[in-house]
Amino acid sequence: MEQTVAERYAGPPAWRRPVTIVAVVALALVGLTWLGWAAYKESTPKVESQLVTFTVDGEHVVRADVAVRLSSGATGASCTVEAVAEDHSVVGELHFRPVNGTNRVTVRTERQATSVDVPGCIADGQNRPR
Repeated sequence: MEQTVAERYAGPPAWRRPVTIVAVVALALVGLTWLGWAAYKESTPKVESQLVTFTVDGEHVVRADVAVRLSSGATGASCTVEAVAEDHSVVGELHFRPVNGTNRVTVRTERQATSVDVPGCIADGQNRPR
């Protein structure tokens, strides 16, 4: 008396396939929802900044124009401007409270700067500079 494979080994229960499909679809929906939320959150920062221009006005002074865009609900915004020397070391740094639009700032330096960097601005609820 020879048994078939199905007789010897029980097949999977009938409920397993639909439950697996529902679980995979639910997990995919959760993942896509999170991906959409993360993409939206990263594409709409509360504050953004960009260096417009700068001038080196002497051995110990640099002036910079920084364009800042504040969203309507942005609070506690703070921006950073760094003066950088020829050897790429930071020789001056300024933190300031921005206004919407162009912000003209003066950075005092410990020695001659050759360039200016704007690492970005942060706001309440936005810890990554933009």
